Amino acid sequence: MREHYDELETRDPEVRERGLFSALPGLIAAARERAPAWARILAGVDPAEVTDRAALARLPVTRKSALLAMQREALPFGGLTTVAPGELARIFASPGPIYDPEGRRPDYWRMGRALFAAGFRRGEVIQNCFSYHMTPAGSMLEGGAAALGCAVIPAGVGQTELQAQVMAEVRPDGYVGTPSFLKIILEKADELGRDCSSVRKALVSAEPFPPSLRQYFAGRGITARQCYATADVGLIAYESEAEEGLIVDEGILLEIVRPGTGDPVAEGEVGEVVVTVLNPEYPLIRFGTGDLSAVMPGPSPCGRTNVRIRGWMGRADQTTKVRGMFVRPEQVAEIVRRHPEIRRARLVVDRDDVRDTMVLRCEVAGAPEGLAEAVAATIQAVTKLRGEVELVPPGSLPNDGKVIDDVRKFD
Repeated sequence: MREHYDELETRDPEVRERGLFSALPGLIAAARERAPAWARILAGVDPAEVTDRAALARLPVTRKSALLAMQREALPFGGLTTVAPGELARIFASPGPIYDPEGRRPDYWRMGRALFAAGFRRGEVIQNCFSYHMTPAGSMLEGGAAALGCAVIPAGVGQTELQAQVMAEVRPDGYVGTPSFLKIILEKADELGRDCSSVRKALVSAEPFPPSLRQYFAGRGITARQCYATADVGLIAYESEAEEGLIVDEGILLEIVRPGTGDPVAEGEVGEVVVTVLNPEYPLIRFGTGDLSAVMPGPSPCGRTNVRIRGWMGRADQTTKVRGMFVRPEQVAEIVRRHPEIRRARLVVDRDDVRDTMVLRCEVAGAPEGLAEAVAATIQAVTKLRGEVELVPPGSLPNDGKVIDDVRKFD
């Protein structure tokens, strides 16, 4: 039995990089020609010059947080698609609503790779407990299962007793859905005396998957692995049998950038996940997911050679309100930009009795006299709020991706 979904997974990393960047200029050119929003966002960009990561990093980041406003201005997709709505297979509405297009290509969301890595094989039956109503998750996994040649029970969410009954009577080989819902089904099956022991594998996503829950499933003979996907992008990364981080999908160019900027961070540093998706219908170019993660060193022990990330580590959009005014990561980035002596910064928001306080902790080496006062003046100019400044040695700030740390308690 083959160990990998295809030969792409074991390519030399340099070959993969050349392949992705050889396809990128054509994608950018088509996006500029056929999608009005990309024509505006990438105005002045020469697609032929975007052939490496340094050139890619010079393009603007389009963040998920901006999608709703873009779509309100140009319904339904904000001018980011290259095809008319009638040329799509499905149109979904995620909370917001944000409209998500699905093209007609097989396994449009590229989920077959994640299912294969989770142990699913042709001829097996999958109980798909992701939502089929409006949002794309159910369809994502349906397409991946079809690519593998698996049968699907389109179970969706809810109806726990019926889920347990179907699982006991149809005897699926595996489950896809949130990890918490699988536990609920199994507990309901125990309560009803239903035998659900046919389920030996699971692909879970959409919520945290703590080690305790993984161990719970293992105790019931179920090998559960996770993947990281979004309604806009589809599959971003997936877990393999090594269970050491998540391996980036072959159709994705992934960057980790400092929140509030488009600047890539060093390997291992936590930052925002930014992806470029080689998708002709919906070409997301430097799309900021708003999620935090970090690149792990080296390849996976399973033999797959693509970049690994640590998985979901929180949200990059750390906007908070201080004294009635919003403070955003972009503002912290602007303060740092104006003072080259600052290597990294973290704005700590706290409360002194009933008054909000801000302290900008700045990593600096050999700070010149008067730097703290100058930075404090910049805080006032950029945020319109007063804040204190604390200068700390390089390496003092936690590596957790936070540029705004709101520690206030409102008891």
